[in-house]
Amino acid sequence: MIPGGAAGIAARVAARSITARAVAERALAAAEHAAGLNFFTDLVPERVLQQADAVDRALARGEPAGPLAGVPVVLKDLIDQAGRPTTAGSGFYRPVPDVSAPVTDRLESAGAVILGRTGLHEFAFGFSSENPWWGPVRNPWDPSTSAGGSSGGSAAAVAAGVAPLGIGTDTGGSVRVPAALCGLVGLKVSHGRVPLRGVFPLAASLDTVGPLAATVDDAALAYDATAGFDPDDPWSSPRPVDRPAGPAALRGLRVLVPLPWTDRPLDTAVSTGFGWALERLEDQGAEVDRVELSWLLPDRNMTIALGAEVAAIHRRWFAEDPGRYGADVARRLDRVMAVTADDLVAALRWRAGVRHRFAELFGRIDVVATPTTAVMRKAIGVEDVETEAGAEPYRRALSWFTAPVNHLGVPALALPLAAEGTPPPSLQLIGPMWSESRLLEIAKGMEASGIVAPAAPIGDGD
Repeated sequence: MIPGGAAGIAARVAARSITARAVAERALAAAEHAAGLNFFTDLVPERVLQQADAVDRALARGEPAGPLAGVPVVLKDLIDQAGRPTTAGSGFYRPVPDVSAPVTDRLESAGAVILGRTGLHEFAFGFSSENPWWGPVRNPWDPSTSAGGSSGGSAAAVAAGVAPLGIGTDTGGSVRVPAALCGLVGLKVSHGRVPLRGVFPLAASLDTVGPLAATVDDAALAYDATAGFDPDDPWSSPRPVDRPAGPAALRGLRVLVPLPWTDRPLDTAVSTGFGWALERLEDQGAEVDRVELSWLLPDRNMTIALGAEVAAIHRRWFAEDPGRYGADVARRLDRVMAVTADDLVAALRWRAGVRHRFAELFGRIDVVATPTTAVMRKAIGVEDVETEAGAEPYRRALSWFTAPVNHLGVPALALPLAAEGTPPPSLQLIGPMWSESRLLEIAKGMEASGIVAPAAPIGDGD
């Protein structure tokens, strides 16, 4: 990919020192080179080049360049793009929308070129992107391992150097988990910050749309382009969007490490990297406090609340023919179909309680810090992962630190650490509602201080 990431590409295209078409051609060549990683479900080179040519023509007419001028962006294949089928990673769902989702429109209005549509865990209901209909998405760091999920295709394409920006969705960690496993920055926004209209739902009260990028600046560019109110989306908030500024000072930053949430088996790289990051923050003048908050632990009510919404979406299709789903998702759907109204009411009561208690923390602190995932590698086709305490089911290890955040509704960032690991261990920063800009500014400060660093796998798409 063109050096400089999304910001560098946009600047050069705007200055007309390189054409959007040349950028698109290089991205398409990188995609062909990395085809074995299996991250595209839909890639039409002619359409990509036509869109790039339109950017170049607009600049030639003297029209102002958008902030993503000529930047290739990959789009998770459950976000509508006019004229292209939305599969949601399924074996049977194939509508072709006449109009794009607002997220897609906003990216294109900013000058981005949609490079292609990317693979995911079937109907976004899982964390491995090992899809029975489309095949597994492979991690550029090690193709025998998962790219994570459910937005695995978008993460793998960015990590492989094919596109500087990927767009995913996050209902329980589906942006942050693949960001961690692929060595990327991944932003889970506040619920209601980015429109959900035109996005196939997993659980709409938890769903969010967010970027994956190699750097914090690039993630901030994508956030800035996509965030904002959509009056036609019932989940969208009219609250004004604060735009990210430069790096925040780390001195005096109040960081809370929640126990026993973070006191659980990790793999060695995660354990070492998390401790290293906290020490470096303290070296920069941050105040790091470890506090007992047992109510922040993952809770079975999360599964119940999520499951009730998933069941409502899939009930008719599943009843008609459960065989149209892959075995993994079919087993999970069978379980969630048993959730009762009483179960759901109790789960929503629990959710309201933890949201209120979490909001109260931020009078005394700035951010909550955890690892992003408990492990950094998940072998394709293997159901368990290894921690320092032994094997455990991969879904539990990958979602332990991410899933509770969606029930809180708040934003969170997954950040690749400048620490040893292949891929490097990932740190999660969690903020209060609507604090995306503040989180991005803190993350920029951590990049500037050498705590967070862009990472690229061996054999990337460059």
